Amino acid sequence: MSSDICGILPRILIVSRRTVRKNKFVDFVGEYHLDLIVSYGGVPVIVPRVSGVHTLLNSFEPIHGVLLCEDIEACWYDHNDDHDSDGLDLSQEELEEIRRLHASDTSIDKEKDSIELSLAKLCLERNIPYLGICRGSQVLNVACGGTLYQDIGKELSKKCDQSQRVMHINYDDYDGHRHAVKLVKNTPLCHWFQGEEEEKEEGEEMEILVNSYHHQGVKKLAERFIPMAFASDGLIEGFYDPECYNPQDGKFIMGLQFHPERMRKPDSDEFDYPGCPFAYKEFVKAVIAYQKKLNSLTSVPKPLKLNKEMESKRKIIVRSFSLAKNLYTMGRGNCSSKDSELEIGAEFLESNTALSVQQENRLKQMGATVRNGGSYVERLKLNEVREKMAKNVMGKMSVEQLSDLLSFYRTMDQICSQVLERKLHDVVNDFTS
Repeated sequence: MSSDICGILPRILIVSRRTVRKNKFVDFVGEYHLDLIVSYGGVPVIVPRVSGVHTLLNSFEPIHGVLLCEDIEACWYDHNDDHDSDGLDLSQEELEEIRRLHASDTSIDKEKDSIELSLAKLCLERNIPYLGICRGSQVLNVACGGTLYQDIGKELSKKCDQSQRVMHINYDDYDGHRHAVKLVKNTPLCHWFQGEEEEKEEGEEMEILVNSYHHQGVKKLAERFIPMAFASDGLIEGFYDPECYNPQDGKFIMGLQFHPERMRKPDSDEFDYPGCPFAYKEFVKAVIAYQKKLNSLTSVPKPLKLNKEMESKRKIIVRSFSLAKNLYTMGRGNCSSKDSELEIGAEFLESNTALSVQQENRLKQMGATVRNGGSYVERLKLNEVREKMAKNVMGKMSVEQLSDLLSFYRTMDQICSQVLERKLHDVVNDFTS
């Protein structure tokens, strides 16, 4: 079983999205995500958006990483005690308008939300590498106690000056639309898009243009996370957990609101920036490292190969233990052994210090017993001689003599019992008086 687990390539779970084709539900996952995972050495495992799957996630084990991509139903994060003090709660009319404007993104899919939240919580419990893109970053924030804007245009843009407002989704130019974000220095995202040496030389904050397909976003960032990028309206466009970021050690917990996998030049597979695929590259690196750590905990170590000298010593010690075992089980001195052979096993037991004090004391007792095994065998042999002599003497006695002898010992047994009982009674009385 362990060897089978070790042979499995690093598995990354991705939850599919539901759409309708020819009046039938169809599940799908964008190929850009799949291509990048495969190109860096991961194996994408698609979790179908099917009712009840969130209760069967253990069937997808082993899980080495989770990528959630693509807004999330408000019931998971809309807490009444966390509304803004300036009263930006949305009215029913505003909610209806949001549904009309973003019909494809506001359709409620509680089943998908439930599956993805369960996976996010599983990653957080086990420190499984997690990369959340767009919707996946929102799920991650909610799973850690953060909240979301139900609609950025209605809740955030109203606070901003006209010059600071950002269009986060453009249905007329879906793939080509870009908006600026500023990268926070000394964060992984900044390192990917600007080289570490250039970042140190450059005094100003770095700004890049990103794509965007969302009307929701992070409102209150969960406490464990640090922002990596901001839009001009103040919306957090990327965040990560610095305590869980070390790809070489299998640690990666991150959320990106934009889609680096789709930041490509028109009619080309060439990325807008060399740093675009780095999120996937580092994520898969962490997945591979996490798998290795997991395998080291579940795999059975290969038997140690000994050289001829060590193998000879091993056989001598095994023989010593075998003789000691026969000594205890046979109990009549029928095992042939030398004191030196038993001594080897006793010395080996006493030299084993990688044990608890209780275990060590027990082994020392066993070693002492084995060491004294020679004298024990001699006593057994002496008892056998005495027993044999007694049988010879009794064999020459008549029936009457044997009967009298038996009667004598029974009488002595009764007398001993009576005297012993009286003495014990006196001891008890002396103790209680």
